[in-house]
Amino acid sequence: MARRTKEDAIATRNGLIDAAELVFKERGVSRASLGDIAQAAGATRGAIYWHFKDKVDLFAAMMERVTLPLEKGYGEFECSTCPDPVQRLRAVVGLVLHNVHSDARTRRVFEIALYKVEYVSEHADLRARHIAAAEAFTRKLAGDLVQAAELQRVNLPIPGADAAVGLHALLDGLIRNWILAEGRFDLPAVGAASIDAYLRGLGLSVGSGQMG
Repeated sequence: MARRTKEDAIATRNGLIDAAELVFKERGVSRASLGDIAQAAGATRGAIYWHFKDKVDLFAAMMERVTLPLEKGYGEFECSTCPDPVQRLRAVVGLVLHNVHSDARTRRVFEIALYKVEYVSEHADLRARHIAAAEAFTRKLAGDLVQAAELQRVNLPIPGADAAVGLHALLDGLIRNWILAEGRFDLPAVGAASIDAYLRGLGLSVGSGQMG
């Protein structure tokens, strides 16, 4: 019975997140209310407050459900799958591009995060979380860039941390433009070519293998 209750709670929580995705995408985060989300989920506001503190907490859970698998993938690349830092970096970028391109949920959540949320005062916590996640990802990119330069005996033209900011901005811009253009270019292919060109511009050898 306890196991069934736990499974029911997980199912309810996931159903609320599913509903939040749809409501956030349709109305935007600022205009969406917890009542709207509860109605879309066929639940009560009380059910939302049982699982989440507020709309910010629900938004964060929606983001984490998509980003945690990507973070896990990066961790697996770091641990064993891809010991070469350039290929590891290319692999994780390829993973992000592939998921945004091919997975409807990932694409929907990225669209919400990039175009459907206003970082006004009431969403200061969302902005802080977004910045923290971006900075954590950029630090990982910087670590790979610095390690790659050391292994290849290359002097990066700019500090590794700055190069990572530029690389992250390039990746972010590719995804933003692809979503805005409603998929009018091949995101994985154009993204891979753009990232490789950026890495070569830093003086790094990227090899001949495909990204991702």
